[in-house]
Amino acid sequence: MTQDANKKPLGRILLQQRAVTQPQLEQALLDARAKGVPLATNLIESGTVSEVAALKALSEQSGVPGIDLNQVCIKLSDLSILPREIAAKHKLLPVLVREDRILVAMAAPADKKVIDELEFVTGKRVFPYIALAGPLVRTIAAAYDMKEQGEPFYVGAKCPPEVLKRAGLGAAAASAPEAPPAPAPAQPAARRSASAVPPAMVTHPPPAPSAPPPARPAPERSREEAEISFADLTDEPSPRAAASPGRMSSAGPPLVVDDAMRRAAAADELTDTDFGTADRDLSVVESLPGASKAPQGDQTTILVVDDEPEIRKLLRRIFEERGYRVEEADRGLLALRMVKEHPPDVMILDAMLPEVHGFDIARRMKGTQRYGHIPIIMISAVYRGWRFAEDLKSSYGVEAYIEKPFRVADVVAAVENALQARSIRGDQDRISAEAERLLAAGIAAYRAGDFDKAVRHLREGTAIDPLAYRLHFHLGLLYGKQGQLYDAIQELETALHINGKHFPALKNLAVLYQKAGFRNKAIETWERALGVAPDDPTRQSIKEHLLGLL
Repeated sequence: MTQDANKKPLGRILLQQRAVTQPQLEQALLDARAKGVPLATNLIESGTVSEVAALKALSEQSGVPGIDLNQVCIKLSDLSILPREIAAKHKLLPVLVREDRILVAMAAPADKKVIDELEFVTGKRVFPYIALAGPLVRTIAAAYDMKEQGEPFYVGAKCPPEVLKRAGLGAAAASAPEAPPAPAPAQPAARRSASAVPPAMVTHPPPAPSAPPPARPAPERSREEAEISFADLTDEPSPRAAASPGRMSSAGPPLVVDDAMRRAAAADELTDTDFGTADRDLSVVESLPGASKAPQGDQTTILVVDDEPEIRKLLRRIFEERGYRVEEADRGLLALRMVKEHPPDVMILDAMLPEVHGFDIARRMKGTQRYGHIPIIMISAVYRGWRFAEDLKSSYGVEAYIEKPFRVADVVAAVENALQARSIRGDQDRISAEAERLLAAGIAAYRAGDFDKAVRHLREGTAIDPLAYRLHFHLGLLYGKQGQLYDAIQELETALHINGKHFPALKNLAVLYQKAGFRNKAIETWERALGVAPDDPTRQSIKEHLLGLL
């Protein structure tokens, strides 16, 4: 993917960070051109800068955190989520896989197409991190080799003792022998024992090694390595795991961020503004299309969601001729809003849409009391083959999958078959009342100091009504206050898909992205917050904050 032509040159960033001198930079640029290698690679190979210093500069340049692969611990069975040839081709490696998200090391984290593909295939949210290309290629090869050899875990050669300790691995794992020097940062089998995996990657305590290696002093780490952030991205278990016996916390990945992000993360905290009093209904759109009003009588309503006007026009004509009522949406957020206002009887949904992809819409609707009964016929010109069709049916619960260009008869047959087999529509008023009750119970539990109970109530509410804005907003705040940054980000992002103009949600989401080290996402969210700030002093404060990040 073509890089942003306007981004700051890496050499200038290294100078500003005082990682190199001007003479060193000029010589490194000449050497890099002569060798045909990236500047960062040449500086590291020559010993001018450390890998951590290079990652720090790359983080500032790319706007995402850097990840030091020397200090990671990967459960190798998680690599099954991504074929080896795809990982090698696109230079990306899953470093942490959870039920709803994947943390991925990438040489090009701005490659949105690759990220979108991975999200579609896995059904998980992808958080990309930048890694040095050379170490990434070597780590991909070593990790997949070890997986094929039956090894359970990959542990970076410099995985620090404090990370192992935070992961609950104990002194034996922390004192395991170092890996011998090698191009790929692999390690002896003793260090890859079943004890060397962060609890975030397992659902039960790992077994103890049968013969712990003899204790020895831990290797010294450089000042730069010691500054790598683990605590800021502690990845707590899901609420279900948190409620189970043997609850364990786990260390997050070894992240490197630039100084401006560190200062912003330390200075800004989440706020309680609107906690317990968020407006009942704020729209992501100024108004719905004129046709979007409650259906009259028993007329069946079809919602056609596609960003191609010709397809919407064609399907409207075909189905109106058959006596159906047809509504249209050209983007994901509008479709969600229309479903929330007047749930249709069936939805024809394009897989690739602006704002929110179709498979994400399907995931939010299916399996819920309020919208799970709505049949979804998904269409796409991008994803082809029976495997995609089967994956969509099994993973997302769609009733049918049709490739573009399609035959009109196939779409009509799919809609009519789905309508014949659909579940009876639920009691919408009862469901709304139950979601409101769970919201109130969650707020009360949190104010009483019972965090786990509060989260449990709010999670139950989102399962009943996944488009209830206030449930996601409050759940995001609770997760954020507990340091569960990824959970908090996902909940507030979901809330803002439903209500994109709520200032407290935007402000807190921007703070969360700062704490997670995502400069670009933080700037983007602060700019959105600027547009809906409640007063001039707040707007001025945000402008000053943006200047600091920029």
